[in-house]
Amino acid sequence: MTAGQSAYRPSDDEPFMNERQLAYFKQKLLDWKDDILRESKGTVVNLKAETENHPDLVDRASSESDRALELRTRDRQRKLISKIDEALRRIEDGSYGYCEETGEPIGLGRLEARPTATLSVEAQERHERRERVHRDD
Repeated sequence: MTAGQSAYRPSDDEPFMNERQLAYFKQKLLDWKDDILRESKGTVVNLKAETENHPDLVDRASSESDRALELRTRDRQRKLISKIDEALRRIEDGSYGYCEETGEPIGLGRLEARPTATLSVEAQERHERRERVHRDD
């Protein structure tokens, strides 16, 4: 971030998703993606280091467990990068920050906490209620 941007925080006193807010969220998403990619490079190094043979059964079991956890973490990272990329595309096409269901603004607080959000809090709650009802069937 540039020096001028680092102190900037989106505010409800300005037009929603103005150029400055879009630039802020774009940078936030890009920084988050860079952090994840840096982290995942460490995961690859760990996985390569763990491929050695362990003569001890307990060591081997522990290593297999660690490897499974690393792979699950890597899968979550891959899915998160995909969501970040989708959010960056929405910034480019002008739909970022607006609820997919209602078209209403998602809200700065929610976007600050979850920059990949595609639903307003109300729409997300409806979605989760529907999921619970279907899961209980």
